Amino acid sequence: MTAPVLLSIVESPTHPNFSALYRRLGLHEIRLTSQRKAIAELKRNTSAFIVAEFFYGYSNNYHAVNISNLDVLLNSLVKYAPAARVIVLVAADERAHVDALNAIHPLHAVLTQPVTEADLAQWLTDERP
Repeated sequence: MTAPVLLSIVESPTHPNFSALYRRLGLHEIRLTSQRKAIAELKRNTSAFIVAEFFYGYSNNYHAVNISNLDVLLNSLVKYAPAARVIVLVAADERAHVDALNAIHPLHAVLTQPVTEADLAQWLTDERP
């Protein structure tokens, strides 16, 4: 049996390295450095999980059409990985903005940084409180 695939999208130095946790849970991590690369990977590989950071689009090109850096990726899931469970890591000062995204694209979990292995592990298994 093939290990479930987890896309880890690391776009900033604040993204924690959970590679050891993913291995312990029997997940095959594919580590990517951009949303564009993640979408290309989704076309080749259906993922069970996606772990990515949320960045609100204050006054950049996201603001006019999109809420954040994740909108285009989440829109592509409809076609390429509709069953993928998305776990979003967010800074405390941007937490309020994730709710608007979650209303459009239901997220599996939203975890406020700093995130521990225990915080994340419960969303990668069936051990949630």
